[in-house]
Amino acid sequence: MSRYAIALMVGCLLMLATGCGSESADSPSAGGKKTVGLRKVQLALNWFPEAEHGGFYAAKLNGFYEEEGLDVEIIPGGPGSPVIQQVARGAVSFGVATADQVPLGRAQGANVVATFAAIDQSPRCFLVHEESGIKTLEELKNVTLAMSSGRAFSEYLKKHVPLTKVRIVPYDGSIAAFLRDKNFAQQAYEFSEPFLAKEEGANVRVLPIRAIGYNPYASLLITSDKLAKEDAELVAAMTRATLKGWQTYLNEPRKTNEHLQSLNPELTAGVLDFGAKAIRKLTIVDQPTFGQMTAERWKTLVDQLVEIELIPKDSVSADACFQETP
Repeated sequence: MSRYAIALMVGCLLMLATGCGSESADSPSAGGKKTVGLRKVQLALNWFPEAEHGGFYAAKLNGFYEEEGLDVEIIPGGPGSPVIQQVARGAVSFGVATADQVPLGRAQGANVVATFAAIDQSPRCFLVHEESGIKTLEELKNVTLAMSSGRAFSEYLKKHVPLTKVRIVPYDGSIAAFLRDKNFAQQAYEFSEPFLAKEEGANVRVLPIRAIGYNPYASLLITSDKLAKEDAELVAAMTRATLKGWQTYLNEPRKTNEHLQSLNPELTAGVLDFGAKAIRKLTIVDQPTFGQMTAERWKTLVDQLVEIELIPKDSVSADACFQETP
């Protein structure tokens, strides 16, 4: 099994097609309470439900959205989910994204803004076998590397790492090739594939992309510029409840993980428990600044996207990519 398992994709797409992939706004919420009189909003995920979305589901399960007067429908995503575009045009009020998607979207006229960052340190990484002797990204050589070309993290890696005698192949979403070949490396997320590979007996070494300076926030709550300007209180309420949800999930994930498993049966209790623990190590949940972002981090990210020629120089202001809400 992998994060991108075919069975998972098919199963969740079927759930979406039949309307089972999200809780209906007209039915009892996940916590069993009626939603009459609450303001209905939608939250679009960037992938199928899993640990990286735990805090959003925890906010719903524990009634934190309801406490803010909101009936939040969580809409699962999938491969190529156009979350940025959906949020920018107002098809949904809120979405989940990684930080680099925000300036990339803004450069194309999709004006979205981040209000909360659950994961402070990027979970994006590369997996190698310990037997390869590779201990850092700079040492990646003499291997086949599966990764998605054209993505910001992969273009940054190619620009900053020699990749001597590295044969780059398309990433197919599976760890099968990795398990077969000790000279195979691949892209991954720290909260998922390392666990799956180890369960299959592989001796895995995890090489985080942030180790070479590329460190975008992850599991962001985003909304449109328009909604942030016209209904600031709605955005603030959604952000407050989401923060409480993530605090709850990262401190006690069991209840939410059980719910995630019911939505996505391909997930095991083991991978969800591993995921929650891995994500917690990448957050600052125990500090007052949890969820907050800095202009310096955003400026660095925008400059990096310009450097790797994914956005034109001066096309995006770092300050426009995020806002702090009370």
